[in-house]
Amino acid sequence: MLVRNMGLSDYRETWAAMQQFTDRRGAETPDELWLTEHEPIFTQGLNGRPEHLLAPGDIPVVQVDRGGQVTYHGPGQLVVYCLLDILRLGIGVKGLVGRIEQSVIALLDDYDIEAQARAGAPGVYVGEAKIAALGLRIRKGCCYHGLSLNVDLDLEPFDRINPCGYRGLAVTRLKDLGVGDDLQTVGDRLAALLTERLSEKKPGSTRR
Repeated sequence: MLVRNMGLSDYRETWAAMQQFTDRRGAETPDELWLTEHEPIFTQGLNGRPEHLLAPGDIPVVQVDRGGQVTYHGPGQLVVYCLLDILRLGIGVKGLVGRIEQSVIALLDDYDIEAQARAGAPGVYVGEAKIAALGLRIRKGCCYHGLSLNVDLDLEPFDRINPCGYRGLAVTRLKDLGVGDDLQTVGDRLAALLTERLSEKKPGSTRR
């Protein structure tokens, strides 16, 4: 699995690059993780409902092709795009989501932060507050989009939406939980955990 550190990237350009990568990949194309952060932007999933956009103001809103409702990306938030052949990995969508969530939970555990996933509400939570959001697109047995982890970003824009479609959902960040590591350090640690878990194939799994 290849890990690419992209720094600050344009959301729309990165989204288009993910689509092109997925369309062009073949049976032997290595899986990739893209680590990046974006300028302020709201993204609305395929089934996103407009009432969850409360007051976007001057922050652009982009309708995208992942699952889920509305979320926010901005500087100081780690975004990890997972470009994976899930048929080759043999893990299925539920297994994929679980491995991503458990990777984030393991990262937080390394920082002595207790976190958990919630049934029916993808992402990772610390107490009642969400710290990582998850949204994927599956196409021809492969996935793109991925997860966002709040490291040291301005949380105010989350007040302008119902995060992930949940009214009043609290949002937190690593900085407020006592973590002083920068985005690159957190990204490198999370990428290692994701690589380990996502590379584990089910016994007997093969590419169809």
